[in-house]
This record gives sequence, structure tokens and C-alpha cells, in this order.
Amino acid sequence: MAYPSPPWRLDARMWLSVFVVRETGRADRYAGVYGAALVDYRETGVLAYHELLVARLHDVLRRQLRITDIWVDSPTSLEGGRSLWAIPKELADLPLRSTSAGPLTRTSFSAVAAGHQVAHGAFTSTPRAALVRAPFAMTTSQVRADGTVVETPFGGSARAVPCRAAWRFDADGPLGFLAGRRPVVSLLVDDARVTFGRG
Repeated sequence: MAYPSPPWRLDARMWLSVFVVRETGRADRYAGVYGAALVDYRETGVLAYHELLVARLHDVLRRQLRITDIWVDSPTSLEGGRSLWAIPKELADLPLRSTSAGPLTRTSFSAVAAGHQVAHGAFTSTPRAALVRAPFAMTTSQVRADGTVVETPFGGSARAVPCRAAWRFDADGPLGFLAGRRPVVSLLVDDARVTFGRG
């Protein structure tokens, strides 16, 4: 399957919550600071699709993340993410609904993979309050099946504002280690212009 050559230039809106996890109950998920995000990649970028991801802060000093769980509704994004950057993308249905009333926008989604509910989220935000555009730069650190570590820079700029978030994770599903936890902070990251990977 053909996918865009790197770097990928993407336009997005993202709803992000940060969780502090002291005990996961799983040998393959370490304690730490995790981010859960729903991302709506727009038609103005190189690809348009929806994404649900969970990443752990891997190295604070190097501003490095490790994506532990990720679903997309685009086979092209799946193949590109795996092949180029060792991002363990899976396919899911990720319908997203947004309605606005005055300054408030309410957004909800459900993630269903292989016929099973993975997560549900509902967010209330005020996009027009996100006035200041700020730069960001980070790196993903992923491990291929052969043990090779793939480090990929990404960055750009966006406008962020706090939002209200209500997540529900299936306790028996792949994100069960986050079930019942409350985020310490939630943000709407609006009008994000992202460059992912090297050319």
C-alpha cells in the first residue's frame, strides 16, 4: 500500500488528557506519566483520518515519548506509521461527533477495534479561547520486533486551551490499565500544524 513519503505535514485538532499512573498491573506497561489523545487530522494535511493514542513520557530531558497503544481509521496511516517509524498502529472505527452552542464545543467519540469497545470520550471546550500559538518539538522512541530503536522527531505549532474531559476505558480491554483514572489536566490543542519525521 502506498503511503506519503516523510516528512508528513499534518493539520489537526487534538483532545489530550494526562494521567499519572503509579501502578498498571501489567508487566508490559510501566508506571509513569501517560497521555491519552483523540486526534482529528484534517483534509488540508497530507492525510485525513482519526486517531486514538496512548503514550508514556519516556525521557523527560530529551522530550521523548513512547507510543504504547494506537488506533487509526486509515489503512494508509497504519502502514506508513508501522513501516516508517515503528509506531504500532491498529485499525479501529473512530466516529467523532462535534456540536457547537455559542462559545462551547462538545465532542464525543467511541473507539471500536475488532468488534470490541476500547474507549469512549466526551470533551467540552472553547476553541475561540485558544488565542496564543506556541511552538512544540518532541521525539517518539519506538522499538521494532528485532529490537531496533527508531527515534523520530516531530514538531510544529498549535493553540491550546484547557477543556473538560470524560474518558471511559474498557477495564478488560487493551487500555484497561487506565480504567477508572482521572486525568490531572486536559487540553484542546487546536489548529495544530505538525511535521512528523525527517525527509
